[in-house]
Amino acid sequence: MQTGMHTDTERCVRAVRSKDARFDGWFFTAVLTTGIYCRPSCPAVPPKPGNMTFHPSAAACQQAGFRACKRCRPDTSPGSPEWNLRADLTARAMRLIADGVVDREGVPGLAARLGYSTRQVERQLLAELGAGPLALARAQRAQTARLLIETTPLPMADIAFAAGFASIRTFNDTVREVYALSPSELRTRVPKARPVGTTAAGTTAAGTLLLRLPFRAPLNPDNLFGHLAATAVPGVEEWREGAYRRTLRLPYGHGIVALTPNPDHIACRLTLGDPRDLTVAISRCRRLLDLDADPVAVDDQLRADPLLAPLVDKAPGRRVPRTVDEAEFAVRAVLGQQVSTAAARTHAARLVAAHGEPVDDPEGGLTHLFPSTGALAAVDPETLAMPRTRRTTFTTLVARLADGSVNLGVECDWAETRARLLALPGFGPWTADVIAMRALGDPDAFLPTDLGIRRAAGELGLPSTPAALTARASAWRPWRAYAVQYLWATDSHPINFLPV
Repeated sequence: MQTGMHTDTERCVRAVRSKDARFDGWFFTAVLTTGIYCRPSCPAVPPKPGNMTFHPSAAACQQAGFRACKRCRPDTSPGSPEWNLRADLTARAMRLIADGVVDREGVPGLAARLGYSTRQVERQLLAELGAGPLALARAQRAQTARLLIETTPLPMADIAFAAGFASIRTFNDTVREVYALSPSELRTRVPKARPVGTTAAGTTAAGTLLLRLPFRAPLNPDNLFGHLAATAVPGVEEWREGAYRRTLRLPYGHGIVALTPNPDHIACRLTLGDPRDLTVAISRCRRLLDLDADPVAVDDQLRADPLLAPLVDKAPGRRVPRTVDEAEFAVRAVLGQQVSTAAARTHAARLVAAHGEPVDDPEGGLTHLFPSTGALAAVDPETLAMPRTRRTTFTTLVARLADGSVNLGVECDWAETRARLLALPGFGPWTADVIAMRALGDPDAFLPTDLGIRRAAGELGLPSTPAALTARASAWRPWRAYAVQYLWATDSHPINFLPV
C-alpha cells in the first residue's frame, strides 16, 4: 500500500521515468518549468527531476497554480485506491466528496455527515491532500464540466448548472484556469469526425452520455459481470448484448446505465433525468465495479500464499462486485438468506413490481427503480412470502434504514456499522460481512462460514472450518474480500445466499 506516496520523491521519479500507469491516481507530477501537472504515465518526455514536484491530488496541483496536461488528461485518472481501502476521516470525506455531497450540502453538510467540525475536516484534508473540501469539489466540478463539454451538445449555461457551478462566470474562469482553454475552445478540440454527442455508431438518444471509465490493469471482468448478471433483479437489472444495464436512484432524479467491459476501459452509457446527477452516477458506477482498486498490490499479497497463487496467476485482477445503492443491497442480502439465487431474485422482483417506482426505459427491459426504504417500511409484513423469522429480520432492517438509526452510506464507519447490523434480529456474521464487503466496500471483509468458500478451501487444501480458515486468512489482510472472489471462482455451483 503506497499511502502518502507523493512524499517519496525517488519512487515517484522512477514511476514517471518508466511511465508506469499503475501509479496513475496515486500521485500527480507538477512541472515547474511548464506550469502543468500530469499523471505518472504521461506520454510526454519526462522532465528533469529537479523540475518535478509531486502532489497527492489534482486539486492540490490546481491550488498550487498548475494546469492540467492536455495530452495525458490527469483529471481522468482512476481514483486513488486509498479511499476505498481506508476507513478514517480523510477516506470517508473523499468518498462523500466523490458522491457530490459538497455540491449539494456544502462543507457544513460534509462535516455533519462525518461527525466532525468544519474546521477539523478542512484541516485534515489540507494536511493530507494539500487541498480543502472546496478545492477538491471544485476540481471534481471542472472534470464534470469537461466531460459534458466534450461529450454532449448541451449549451454552456446548462453545463455550468449541471456541473454544480454557481454562475456562468465561475464556470468559465474555472475551466480556463484548470485547462488553459475556454469552454468553447475545449469543445472545438473534439475530433471533427466524431461530433459531440455521437459515437462511431451514430447519434445517441437525447439525455444520453457516452463515457470511458478507466481502471488499473489487470482487470478480470468475469467475476464482476458474471456475478451481476447472475443475481440481476428483473425490472431493475438486466444483461443485454454484452452490457450490464440497471436503473439508478440519484439525488436529483433517476438514471439508466449500461456498462460494457473492454480491454482498456469500461464503456459507460448513461441516460440521466437531470444532468446534475452525472458526477454521482459516475462515482457510483466506479464503486459498483471496484474500478479504483490496486490489483497489483492485491494480487501480490494473495500470491504469497502458495495455495492461492495458482488461482491468482490463472485469472489476475479480480475485483469485488459492489453496489450502486447500499440500502438496496442490504435488503437483497436479507431476501436471499437461506435460499437460492433464483429464489432471491424472485422475492426481490415481487417487491420491485409492487413497490418500486416505475421508469421509462427507451430500450425496454428495465421498468422500475428498486423500492426506497421508506416504501419498504410501509409494506404489510403479512404480504411477504417468507418465513416469519426472516420477515421480522426484513421489517426491522428496513425500519432502521428508513429512520436513519442504521446508516450504510459511504461515510459510515465499517466496524461500527457491522456491529449495529449484528445487533439486528436474524443477522449473523455472514449477512453482516457480505454487506460489509459488497455495500460498505470493506476490502478486508471475509466470509469463513460461506458454504462455497468452505468447499473451495477444502478442494485447495486450505482449512475448511471457519475458525481455522480465519486464522490462515490473516496473512491475506487487508485484502480478504478479494481472496473471497478467487475462492468463489473455483466453485462451479450457482451463487447461493445460504448462511445467515
